[in-house]
Amino acid sequence: MKLPILLLGIALSLSNPASATSTEEMLEVEYKTFYSHTRKLSGDDITALRFAFGFTNIHADNALCHIESAYIHTQKQDIPLTVSDEQRFSIPTEKALRLADAKIRLALREQANHCDINVQIETLPEYIKTEYTQADLSFILGQYMAFFDEMGGFMSFLMPQVSGLQLRFADDSLNADLGNNLQVVQGILRLSKAQISALKTVNLPTDPLRITALTESK
Repeated sequence: MKLPILLLGIALSLSNPASATSTEEMLEVEYKTFYSHTRKLSGDDITALRFAFGFTNIHADNALCHIESAYIHTQKQDIPLTVSDEQRFSIPTEKALRLADAKIRLALREQANHCDINVQIETLPEYIKTEYTQADLSFILGQYMAFFDEMGGFMSFLMPQVSGLQLRFADDSLNADLGNNLQVVQGILRLSKAQISALKTVNLPTDPLRITALTESK
């Protein structure tokens, strides 16, 4: 799911390091700007979620800009970041990197001013599998509920309410009947709170790409 813009406030700037090629444009982002958000997932009650960052191409029907490479830069070292096939990356939550005034540098195929920050919160890779029990899904649901409760605070009326989970698959054309009135439709399985509490296990045709929260306005 995409996060409300009030959570982001990410400052972007263009740079031109020597590593950039003629077909790439470098984008530099202060690490501390990401850190101010990722540290919100460092509590003991939110252990299964992470932020995944990408950049929406404003001229390509919401497709993500292509990231040729990404790394964290400090005066002492460069730390490579893994970019997924979806053109998203996650970063470590390290106070030392914030104190070192680290920068995140990305080589983009598109012009940087065509790429707007796009952030989603999702489950960690170790929670992706083909069979889930009711306890598995209830745990993940509880993680999202805890996250939205903590992010809301005194402005909770601005935050959506978690109503269930959404499992998205890599194949957008995937349709499957899973039984118990559960259907994968065009690559998405939506599970309400009631459906999660009623099931025992659910077997999926393949690993989901990610699991995010289903939300609704309060």
